[in-house]
Amino acid sequence: MNAHTPVFCTVVPPHVLDRLATAEDPALSGIARRTLVADAAQRTARRLTTVLGAPTAAPPAEAVEGRPHRTIYDAGHGTALPGRKVRGEGDKPVEDATVNRAYAGLGATFELYLKAYGRDSIDGAGMPLDASVHFDVGYDNAFWNGERMVFGDGDGQIFLDFTIPVDVIGHELTHGVTQHTANLTYFGQPGALNESMSDVFGSLIKQYALDQDAHQADWLIGQGLLAPAVTGTALRSMKAPGTAYDDDVLGKDPQPATMDHYITTGRDNGGVHLNSGIPNHAFYLVAQTLGGKAWERAGQIWYDVLTGGELGKQALFADFARLTVAAARARYGEGGELQAVLKAWSQVGVETG
Repeated sequence: MNAHTPVFCTVVPPHVLDRLATAEDPALSGIARRTLVADAAQRTARRLTTVLGAPTAAPPAEAVEGRPHRTIYDAGHGTALPGRKVRGEGDKPVEDATVNRAYAGLGATFELYLKAYGRDSIDGAGMPLDASVHFDVGYDNAFWNGERMVFGDGDGQIFLDFTIPVDVIGHELTHGVTQHTANLTYFGQPGALNESMSDVFGSLIKQYALDQDAHQADWLIGQGLLAPAVTGTALRSMKAPGTAYDDDVLGKDPQPATMDHYITTGRDNGGVHLNSGIPNHAFYLVAQTLGGKAWERAGQIWYDVLTGGELGKQALFADFARLTVAAARARYGEGGELQAVLKAWSQVGVETG
């Protein structure tokens, strides 16, 4: 773990919470501000871990290679982690649906990586998958803190329970995969690539769990997370970045789909949750062109780049694009896969060299 930089990654972008923090409804603004304060505390903890080194946890004696080892804890609406153990690997479902959804989501993530790519847990070496639910009061986020998944219950007015969308669980755990592989710096374009990898594989985990092909998938991140009163369908859209929501309280989805609308900003770690829409859209275009199960050919190319050892921590979009071209050629030759990759990056305005 000391060779990797664990970053604090949340599924709800800071710009969304910033907007909520200024809401006229004091209940909404208060919850958003509380969430922002809690997130700031977790970011500080991540920085300390970067300096001191994260604890190394070997798989427990009862863990079996190629099978998940999940433990779910209940934080009891507090902020002390992990909380009280409420379900372990192989235990029967409990009465708390949030616990059961977290358990199932960890399993769906483990299964996609193992069955599609031969990866044993997020570190490739059987790392236990831990999660804490019911974090804080009305907490409007879910995050990977370098060691575990943590889920808030949402405020009920804007966000619902964060264990509802399986792609949110897959998104956050994929930050762990990135942490243990390319370890992309969480700022600017490399940070946007970090976020995009989580959206890509979060969507693939959902598609795998539902047995959907590329044309059946909705390509939404966080569908089912927004409360009924919100005008929107999800947090982000890979199919059409910038269209996931347009709400009086949340504002309009600001994600760009192409480099023509790239956002230069010092906020959100240099726009990591914003400009991730560009590589997200490139992956969607590749998957749509190739058809079939997106985790097979399109996902395999992206996985090859993430884990291949050539993707630098400071990689820009063009660096990543060139590596996907090389990966497509290496695995599939000069056929349709390569042409789909080249065309997709061209459509979003990223040079492949």
